[in-house]
Amino acid sequence: MRSLVGRIAWLAATVAVITGVLAGGLTVGLVRSAANSEAQRALSRLADAAQSTSDIGADATTAQRRALLVLRALQVRTVVVTAAGVAPTDDPLAPVITTADVQKLLADQSISTQRRYQGSTVLVQGRPTRAGGIVLLQRQRDAVGAVDQALQRTLLALLVGVAVAVALSLLVAWRISRPLRRTARAAHALAAGDRSVTLSPEGPTEVAEIGTAITTLSRSLAQSENRQQEFLMSVSHDLRTPLTAITGYAESLAEGVVPPDEAAEVGAVMLQESQRLRRMVDDLLDLSRLGAHNLRLDIVDTDLTSLVIATARVWSDRCADAGVVFRWRAAPGVRIGTDPNRVRQVLDGLLENALRVTPAGREIVLDLRRESLPHGSEVVLEVRDAGPGLSDDDLAVAFQRGVLYERYRGVRTVGTGLGLAIVHGLVTRLGGTVEAGHATEGGARFTVRFPGA
Repeated sequence: MRSLVGRIAWLAATVAVITGVLAGGLTVGLVRSAANSEAQRALSRLADAAQSTSDIGADATTAQRRALLVLRALQVRTVVVTAAGVAPTDDPLAPVITTADVQKLLADQSISTQRRYQGSTVLVQGRPTRAGGIVLLQRQRDAVGAVDQALQRTLLALLVGVAVAVALSLLVAWRISRPLRRTARAAHALAAGDRSVTLSPEGPTEVAEIGTAITTLSRSLAQSENRQQEFLMSVSHDLRTPLTAITGYAESLAEGVVPPDEAAEVGAVMLQESQRLRRMVDDLLDLSRLGAHNLRLDIVDTDLTSLVIATARVWSDRCADAGVVFRWRAAPGVRIGTDPNRVRQVLDGLLENALRVTPAGREIVLDLRRESLPHGSEVVLEVRDAGPGLSDDDLAVAFQRGVLYERYRGVRTVGTGLGLAIVHGLVTRLGGTVEAGHATEGGARFTVRFPGA
């Protein structure tokens, strides 16, 4: 019974059988008890009527004989009791009457009981009369015979109901398991690399939700793999560019094509391209560590105010060299538990991105502040620029690797396409959040938030 169909069918059949047995047992017990009580009451009423009839008239014997004729006309077994004992009779049930019964009737006491005789139950109702007494006898099975037939039909109906319940359970189990089997086949197809899997919602709500989830997963995997393929193609292309330049110049130097007076210039180009190649490799390594969740974090009590001041000193000079105005503000005494080296890496990544797109004469702003919340506070690090900014569509995908790179390559100065993805991964691992938006300076705004405690 390892399959869902088998388990549901077995459970339904077990419940149906148990229900049928309990219902049948209770029905038989209750109906037979009620029928037995009713038969006893009916025989008692006949006995009372016979007693009343025997008391009418001057002659007690004649009155009793009249009552006996009525009872025998009704096919009721009767035995007469006189002062001498039980009157002779050919009724096979007469031995049921005991000497104690005779004495009770002669003592003007009624009898209402039932006794076992020759393997069956006999109902006994005795009434005293002026002539002695009358005893009415009836086998229980004769009294409840019609009820037993009805019970047999009822039990047969219960058996049919159990069989129908089992059949319906098999049908229901099969209908429930059919979409699950389709879902399992679809999951195996996904595991085998098929990304065209789609499932229409079918079956109960929960099962239909599984089908919808499989379809969504298939589409998400297809989209993710397409992006990954595009990203790998883009990275391969970008890695090939500096490698080609370095290889070309190296071959020229090796073959003596480059004049001695141009060797320094060629070396500078090769150094620049190798540094560019190293930055791309470093970004790829950082991104792979973030994805593998093995990035080392050294969480210590960090003075963010001092960290921002040190960062501002470095970037003030870099921005000045590029002709970009750099402004900064740091709230005093801001301290949190974090990894200062990783926070500095986040700031450097955001400022590098801002400096790349900000024209000379425009400004970049670095801001550290503490903001109050209904329950506590949070620390906010913000980098804003006056560059071309991002569209609303860009904001939704700003931290996805390579997306903005593909959109703006050849349109504006771009980096490796990995910087913002690395920033997002670092901030998330540090327990914070980062969001992209529109800056009041006209360009892009990147806001990093950390819990204030």
